[in-house]
Amino acid sequence: MPFQLFIPLSLLCALLPLHHGAPGPDGTAPDPAHYSFSLTLIDALDTLLILGNVSEFQRVVEVLQDNVDFDIDVNASVFETNIRVVGGLLSAHLLSKKAGVEVEAGWPCSGPLLRMAEEAARKLLPAFQTPTGMPYGTVNLLHGVNPGETPVTCTAGIGTFIVEFATLSSLTGDPVFEDVARVALTRLWESRSDIGLVGNHIDVLTGKWVAQDAGIGAGVDSYFEYLVKGAILLQDKKLMAMFLEYNKAIRNYTRFDDWYLWVQMYKGTVSMPVFQSLEAYWPGLQSLIGDIDNAMRTFLNYYTVWKQFGGLPEFYNIPQGYTVEKREGYPLRPELIESAMYLYRATGDPTLLELGRDAVESIEKISKVECGFATIKDLRDHKLDNRMESFFLAETVKYLYLLFDPTNFIHNNGSTFDTVITPYGECILGAGGYIFNTEAHPIDPAALHCCQRLKEEQWEVEGLMREFYSLKQNRSRFQKKTVSSGSWEPPAGPGTFFSHENYDKVREKKPAKQKVPLLSCPSQPFTSKLALLGQVFLDSS
Repeated sequence: MPFQLFIPLSLLCALLPLHHGAPGPDGTAPDPAHYSFSLTLIDALDTLLILGNVSEFQRVVEVLQDNVDFDIDVNASVFETNIRVVGGLLSAHLLSKKAGVEVEAGWPCSGPLLRMAEEAARKLLPAFQTPTGMPYGTVNLLHGVNPGETPVTCTAGIGTFIVEFATLSSLTGDPVFEDVARVALTRLWESRSDIGLVGNHIDVLTGKWVAQDAGIGAGVDSYFEYLVKGAILLQDKKLMAMFLEYNKAIRNYTRFDDWYLWVQMYKGTVSMPVFQSLEAYWPGLQSLIGDIDNAMRTFLNYYTVWKQFGGLPEFYNIPQGYTVEKREGYPLRPELIESAMYLYRATGDPTLLELGRDAVESIEKISKVECGFATIKDLRDHKLDNRMESFFLAETVKYLYLLFDPTNFIHNNGSTFDTVITPYGECILGAGGYIFNTEAHPIDPAALHCCQRLKEEQWEVEGLMREFYSLKQNRSRFQKKTVSSGSWEPPAGPGTFFSHENYDKVREKKPAKQKVPLLSCPSQPFTSKLALLGQVFLDSS
């Protein structure tokens, strides 16, 4: 490794106040009671494995199984609980075998961490029971949505569920999670303005926009991120088409000299000429859709701000070239480092390693204290705050490490993989193409194919069956044989899967001399498939 970041991670995980949360999607500080369920341990768990600390990963898994209880009377952010707790548990569950944890029979379709993730996610479902299908921002983990809960939720708090919830539905077989996430995404899409932009906060009961500032930063950011990552994870063209339409509007109305400003969502007029540190994820997202040139230009703009202050202030006034009052802090956010990691994987440009070096030196010099790395309260004089956010361990450290570790298993190019036998058959895991949720928890896309027979696969079999019986009937006619009127016809279309009862009828019609059927239905969904870099390829042999 070309650098060392001196972080006693196991000590930090054990000693950090677990009730400390982090700003919500709108950048505001949370109620510490929201995060009393071992947030730091869950949030940092997969970082332990990526950094190679297998023994500590195993120990923390045992601690979580023995101590985490979601039946508690606290009000929790739906957004934060999803990305940190559900996402962290799902990632750790899928990585547990690689970490040497003894997994139970049926893994990855079962396991204690998966059950914990499902339990946490079910605590969030009451928030989605609104007339619009868009969720409340806060839910009580014991009682559901409080009667007086505000219906105003930020855009990111509505559109940041598809990665975790679709993964959970695929692993558990319960479609409810993916269904509610898709409804929320669709309702936001339907609520965009005539010029193609979305605002910052919306009333989930009426669907009316409350805050009409449009941009790519706080309150909106991960909605766009999850359209792209959801499209890649699920191979969903509709989600990608949504993002590309948004991308056109964002370029037309918010981009100025490779900066992105805030504008009025209906008129496109500039409302805030500021850069927010949370916006620094955007170049990384651009790299995921192949827009490398624009990504690098924007990244270099953001990098100049970093070099000016030794970090990214929460708000930066672009015309004045300086911080915004009361927004001068830097809580060791990961977004610019995240973009550097993505862009370096795409380009190999050494400028991106320079940012990584600068980040390590800044964090070491400015924020390192006796028992952790403190939030920088003011970048102008480098005063510190007495707190460290859990995302520093979950994201910042992880992306820095991955930037400088090209051989990490996360960067696997498909040259190696693991074959796993599940109750549904054989599947491939660990081939690469990991999708990071917005809290940097990696999800193996191949895992989504391990635990159920997807509709698309049913349709593939049905199509083959229709073709087979069409050929059989043509052959019968050629041989001047008549098909009886009572014979079974193949399904007319997707949605009526080939049943065992019908299969038995067909078998009775086979010639006696034929011992091997011309087409055998696969007994599981992934025998002839290999997930590689997020793509699923069919065996064409």
